[in-house]
Amino acid sequence: MTIELIPESAWGENLRKYLPKKVWDRIRKEVFKKSGYKCAICGSSEKLQCHEVWEFDDENHILKLKDFMALCEKCHLVKHFGMAGVLASEGKINLEELVRHFMRVNNCDRKTFEEHKREAFKKFHERSRYEWLLDISVLKTYNN
Repeated sequence: MTIELIPESAWGENLRKYLPKKVWDRIRKEVFKKSGYKCAICGSSEKLQCHEVWEFDDENHILKLKDFMALCEKCHLVKHFGMAGVLASEGKINLEELVRHFMRVNNCDRKTFEEHKREAFKKFHERSRYEWLLDISVLKTYNN
């Protein structure tokens, strides 16, 4: 499991914003079925969510949608650890629970988590210096 922070200029960008609800629901259901209704990272079947997998072209500043994966709520929040921090500051989630989940899934200690988090935020700050274009051409494989 890794923390994958989206550059600031792409915050709030997601497919639910651009696709009709019925198309997004169909994609989600296909992703869940393909994963056996389990989280692709930890294997949990609780509170599944559809995660967008992006490829970062750091030279041309293009975020390219590569795929989707079924993630439980905890794994999804770890992926979006910046958003998790906001939710924690609002009292909506327990950030320490996510840290423990990361350490359990990765079989690592707190120091390893902190190093990973530090590197993820370093990369986030670098990427956030630029405007990013979204490439969602993979959606052609999900015909309406």
